[in-house]
Amino acid sequence: MRTVYCFLSTMIFAISAGAADDTAMRLTKATAALAAITISPDRIAGADCIAVIPGFKKGAAGVGVGFGRGFISCRKDGGWSAPAAITLETASLGVQLGGEEIDIVVLSLDKARRSKLLSERFTVGTDASAAWGNGKSAHEDPNAQIVFYGRTKGLFAGFGLDGATLKRDHSGDKALYGNDVTNADIVDGGAATPVIAQPFVAKITQSTNR
Repeated sequence: MRTVYCFLSTMIFAISAGAADDTAMRLTKATAALAAITISPDRIAGADCIAVIPGFKKGAAGVGVGFGRGFISCRKDGGWSAPAAITLETASLGVQLGGEEIDIVVLSLDKARRSKLLSERFTVGTDASAAWGNGKSAHEDPNAQIVFYGRTKGLFAGFGLDGATLKRDHSGDKALYGNDVTNADIVDGGAATPVIAQPFVAKITQSTNR
């Protein structure tokens, strides 16, 4: 098991290190992904927090590993917060996931989960159950308060959600805000939205006001 853990850590580090810290481009892609993915207006209008991970990469090497970087924003008085940077990681032992990229939108429908969602680590199946909103998954929970939407080349794409982990992206936050501020401080502390992130927040606002 220790060998598997080391392998997963090495794979995730390699994928992460290979992605340049192109924050502006990632924000542009996140904005486009949110516009392209079909989500029920009632469902997205009821979201407390919205995360978007554009270009999530699924790989296969005996042990399936997935990794992506994105952003999360939550409701505040009169609108939506400045975005905090996050990563999404998955690992599926013995499952060949293929080698594709997926755009992912994650809705959190329960404000009581916000503090955990903005912490250093939020694990699906441990901290909350989750379901795919536009497709089937083996452990789909109709009462899940964390809902994933995924697409690749215009079609639904998914993977097993159990064990998927949202984490704070330290380097992404530093690139946006100039220091290693926490996600909770960004979202709930009243941080001003950087100019390069304003179209992303504007798209969230538009999407939730339909």
